[in-house]
Amino acid sequence: MKTCLIVDDSRVIRKVSRHILETLGFSVEEAENGQEGLDRCDESMPDVVLLDWNMPVMTGIEFIHQLRKREGGDKPKVVFCTTENDVAHIREAISAGADEYVMKPFDHETLQIKLQLVGMA
Repeated sequence: MKTCLIVDDSRVIRKVSRHILETLGFSVEEAENGQEGLDRCDESMPDVVLLDWNMPVMTGIEFIHQLRKREGGDKPKVVFCTTENDVAHIREAISAGADEYVMKPFDHETLQIKLQLVGMA
C-alpha cells in the first residue's frame, strides 16, 4: 500500500485530503506543521507528501529543503497544495524540489490527476 503524509496546519484540509487519499488506496499520516512532518519522515519515509505552503513553525519551502537533504528524502513525490497560485510561487516550489502543484480548494478528481502526473495514482 502506498503511503502519503499530509503536512498542513488546517485540520479541515487534512481531513478532506485524507478522505480522498484513502479512497485512492493510500495509507495516510498527518502532520500539522513542517517540523512535525519531518519528524514523521524520520520515522518512516512516505511515498507521497501533500504539502501546504504557509504553516507555523516551518513553511512548506523550508520543509522541502530539509526533506531533500535527508537520507531517502529524494524519494517521496511532493505535491504542494496551496492558495499561492502565481508563477513565481510555482517556480519556487518546483526549484525547491516539488514534483507537482495543486490549488486549494481541490476535489477528488483534481488530486487524483496530480497524483497520476507524478506516477502515484
